[in-house]
Amino acid sequence: MAATKAPFKRGESQRPFARRRGAAAFGMASHVCLAECLATGMAMPKYDLLLKGGTVIDGQRTPRYTADVAIAEGRVAQIGNVSERQATRVFDARNLIVAPGFIDLHTHFDSQLFWDPYCTISGWHGVTSVVIGNCGFGFAPVKPEHRQRAMLTLERNEAVRATTMAAGMPWDWVTFPEYLDSVERTPKGVNVLSYMGIAPIMSWVMGQEDAKGRPATPQEQGAMKALLGEAMDAGACGFSAQLLGEDSVQRDYDGTPMITDIMAPDDLIAFAEVLRDKRRGFIQVLGGDFKLFEKVAEVSGRPVIWNTLEFANDQHGNTYGFYKDILRWLEKCNAHGMRIFGHAVTCRIETRFSLEDFNLFDSRPLWRELTVGDVPARMAKMRDPALRQALRDEFNRAAAERDANPSDPARSGGFFLAIPGMLITEGHTPPVRALEGRTIGDVAAQQGKHPVDAMLDIALSENLATFFTHLPSETEPEALREVINSPFVLPGLSDGGAHMKFLTTGRYPTDFISELVRDKALMDLEQAHWRLSGYSAMAAGFTDRGVLREGAPADIVAYDYDALRSLPPERLHDFPANDWRLAQKAEGYRLTIVNGAVTFEDGACTGATPGALLRHGRTA
Repeated sequence: MAATKAPFKRGESQRPFARRRGAAAFGMASHVCLAECLATGMAMPKYDLLLKGGTVIDGQRTPRYTADVAIAEGRVAQIGNVSERQATRVFDARNLIVAPGFIDLHTHFDSQLFWDPYCTISGWHGVTSVVIGNCGFGFAPVKPEHRQRAMLTLERNEAVRATTMAAGMPWDWVTFPEYLDSVERTPKGVNVLSYMGIAPIMSWVMGQEDAKGRPATPQEQGAMKALLGEAMDAGACGFSAQLLGEDSVQRDYDGTPMITDIMAPDDLIAFAEVLRDKRRGFIQVLGGDFKLFEKVAEVSGRPVIWNTLEFANDQHGNTYGFYKDILRWLEKCNAHGMRIFGHAVTCRIETRFSLEDFNLFDSRPLWRELTVGDVPARMAKMRDPALRQALRDEFNRAAAERDANPSDPARSGGFFLAIPGMLITEGHTPPVRALEGRTIGDVAAQQGKHPVDAMLDIALSENLATFFTHLPSETEPEALREVINSPFVLPGLSDGGAHMKFLTTGRYPTDFISELVRDKALMDLEQAHWRLSGYSAMAAGFTDRGVLREGAPADIVAYDYDALRSLPPERLHDFPANDWRLAQKAEGYRLTIVNGAVTFEDGACTGATPGALLRHGRTA
C-alpha cells in the first residue's frame, strides 16, 4: 500500500532532502578545520565529532527540526548551531535523519556477543543497545561440569550449535556476577543490559531434572531468591521467563520442555517478590497465562514486558488470541495498576529453513519426535510408514478444525498447516533444483502425494539439506496501524542471536521505518523513533539512553530516509566452529554511533568497540 502522505516534503526549509554529498565531504571538512586552527593559532576543537545540518528527531516525540549535533567525550555536548571550527571531525548530515540509536529489547546474544562485538544482525540495523537474558535463558550461574549441558539446552531452540558456543565463549565465570564481569571486559560495539534468566537459577538449586519435574521446596525457593537478589545487586535489570507449557515450541535439545515452561506458578511469584523487596527491576515473560502475569505484576509492583503480540502466529508459531482482545487486556491492566507492555512483532516473519535445523514444528508431538536426534536418526524416522500415516492423519484433522473455525486463531495450526503453501527455495541436486520456486502443495498435486509426504520426500532426497520458505500472508494495514499506535505496545521483536538458521527478525527497526512509516504512512516518524528508542528504553530500565539531548550518551544513527531498506537474506559462514547463519544487512544508514564513537559508516564496520555493560540500566 503506498503512503497517502509523505512524512517529508522536499524543499521545506526544515526538512531538506536533496541527495547527500559524497562520503569524502566530512573528511575534507575536518582536515580544513584542523589546518585553519594550526595556521591561525586558534584553540583546538572542543568537540570530537560534529553532525552538521541534520534533521533531528530526538526520540521524545519532539517535532523535527534542523540542527547541528556536537559530540564530546562520548556524550551529546551541544545541539544547535555549531561552528565547524569547533570540531575535530565534521560529518555532513544535511538531507539525513539524525536520531537516537535503537534499543533492541528482546535478544539472545548471551553467547554471540563474545565473538561478535556488534551483535549482528542488530548492529547492522542501527541498534546501539541490546537486552540479553530473555525468555529465562542464560549461561549463569553454571557449574563447570554443567557447561556442556547448558549449551545443549539452548542448541535446539536457538539454532546455534553447542560446538559453536563452546568455541566462541570464554567460560571464565561460574556465577552471574562473574558472567557480567566477563561481559564487561569483552570488547563491545553495542551497549548491553541483561536480565537474569531464571532457568539457570532453578537448575543450579534444584538440578536439571528436578527443576523440570516438581515445584521448589520452601528452602529451594529461598536459595533461588537469594541468587536473583545477588544478580540484581550485580547489575541485572530484572528477570525473565518463558512459560509455554508442555507443548512449548521452544524446547531443550532432547525435545523436552524448557525448565520455565513447566515451572510452578508459586515459584514464579517467589521471583516477583525479590523485585518487590528490591523496589526496582523489570520482568520479561513469554506465554499465554494472562492471570498469572497480572499477579506477577501485582506482587512485584514492577513493569512487565509480555511477548508476543501478533496477528495470527508469532515467529515461534504461537498465538495467544485475537489481537484486539490483547490490546484490551493491556489497557485493562494498565488502568488497574499493573504496568504491562505488549511486545509486538512488527516485521514480516519470512522463514527460510531446512529440516536439518528447524525446530518450529515442536509444539506438535509427532513432528517433535520426527525431528529430534541427529540427521541419520531423523531420516530413519521420516521413512517410517506408520509415522508418515500418523503425520498425514494429524494434518488432515487439524486442517478440518481450522476450516470449521476460520476466525479462531488457536486453530490456525501455525507452521504445521502452512506446509502446502511453502516454497521450495533451494535444492542441491538437479531434480530438486528443477522444483525451485514452486509450492509443496503444487508439487504434491502433480505427484499425487499428500503435502506432508511431498515435503519429506524432497528433504530426504537431499539428506535434509533442502531449503523451504514460508511466506506469511500480508497483515491488513489498518490492523497494523491499530497495534503499533496502541499506547502500551512496543515494537520488535528481534530475537537476535536466536533462530538464525531460519529467521532474520533483527531487521525490525529498518523495516519499521522504511515500510510502516515511509511506505504505508501508519505512524509519523517522531512517534516511530520514540517507540524504537525512548519508550523502549524506559520499558526495560535504561536510565539515560534512547533520547537525543544534551548530556545524554551519544548513541546516534544518521540515515538517508529515502534510501533506507533491508537487503535480501544471505547465508554467512562467519560463526565459530565453521557454523553458519541466515542474515540480512541494511542500506541507507550513513553512521551508527555508540558512546560517541562511530561503529558503522555507510554499512562498513569501523572496528571501534565503545559499547558498555549497563549495570542497573546505566553507565557506571
